Amino acid sequence: MIIKEQYEMAKEAYERWGIDVEGALDKLQKIPISIHCWQGDDVSGFEVNKQELSGGIDVTGNYPGKAKTPEQLRGDLEKALSLIPGKHRVNLHMIYAETNGEVVERDQLEPKHFENWVNWAKENGLGLDFNPTLFSHPKAADGLTLAHPDKEIRDYWIRHCIASRKIAEYFGKELGTPALTNIWIPDGYKDIPSDRLTPRQRLKESLDEIFAVEIDEKYNVDAVESKLFGIGSEAYVVGSHEFYLGYALKNNKLCLLDTGHYHPTEVVSNKISAMLLYSDQLALHVSRPVRWDSDHVVIFDDELKEIGLEIVRNDALDKVRIGLDFFDASINRVAAWTIGTRNMIKALLYALLHPNEHLKQLQEEGNFTERLALMEEFKTYPFGAIWDYYCEKMGVPEKETWMEDIKQYENNVLLKR
Repeated sequence: MIIKEQYEMAKEAYERWGIDVEGALDKLQKIPISIHCWQGDDVSGFEVNKQELSGGIDVTGNYPGKAKTPEQLRGDLEKALSLIPGKHRVNLHMIYAETNGEVVERDQLEPKHFENWVNWAKENGLGLDFNPTLFSHPKAADGLTLAHPDKEIRDYWIRHCIASRKIAEYFGKELGTPALTNIWIPDGYKDIPSDRLTPRQRLKESLDEIFAVEIDEKYNVDAVESKLFGIGSEAYVVGSHEFYLGYALKNNKLCLLDTGHYHPTEVVSNKISAMLLYSDQLALHVSRPVRWDSDHVVIFDDELKEIGLEIVRNDALDKVRIGLDFFDASINRVAAWTIGTRNMIKALLYALLHPNEHLKQLQEEGNFTERLALMEEFKTYPFGAIWDYYCEKMGVPEKETWMEDIKQYENNVLLKR
């Protein structure tokens, strides 16, 4: 009863500015977040011939309860989803294939190796997204894949990416919602290169071959993801932001922006409106960099709020595909999913509860005094009361009460692994 009462008071405060709170909650309910499976097992995957993590990716910590089987990972995801309001998606990597103990090379994997994931998604009303895995493999040991000078190695990874797109197409057909297939590669050099152009020419040619295989866009949408640098590729990354931005625009692919893949003073929120002028859609991997692309759990910070505002104020909820990408093994992994996803949803709600049209008008009129004053005052509007009501309405724990569920799950399930 207290939550409802607080909601009604908060609703009245927002409605004084013409904000349709119920309409905002209805919109929010329809926005899917693509939740990355790899938080649950520290990007290990289920390959029979599993390799050490590589490609400039690092997961630190040894909190107990890491998922070690597909069934455990799916169970952990179900627990997290039960604490997150709304209906969402799950994002998979190719290394999460299930091959029944058989060694299957990544370029030979097929839809049948993901049947269990599709059946599970159907049971839980989820969409699936996908990523080829171009790291943690002997053919990526020297830090080059699609840009490798050795044609045999390039061809292997080209076949792998084509196989990934076919698997994603299968997801789309079976689940009735198109999968996003995102290509990220670790290719680069530790020290200053003597030739930046040739590797990028090879990458372009490899991507051209991958996308030459026609996949129905009703079932699969292609994206490419850039990076600034990585461990082992500090001086030069082949797939830079400029490379992929140009490639995506020229070839009608989505450009995927990872919030950790830029200079420390760059923010993805500032790129969204510029890119939407030239692209019908774009995709996000929302993470939290701490000094570098460290993939910390997403918190409700200023940049996350600004990302939400940029999507909402520019009427781009149906143009930006929002996914998450973080992996922290120093805390409970199910809690990490819950914290990060709830915060992404909070950021969207926070944006939906702003008088965005009025603020735009103030800017157009040159009334910067009132614009600044309002933007600051809305930071302390009773947003939390609306969020608590939304959680209650959606049948998930409100405030911090979800932590009790996590503690029970940890004691009953995770600590027994």
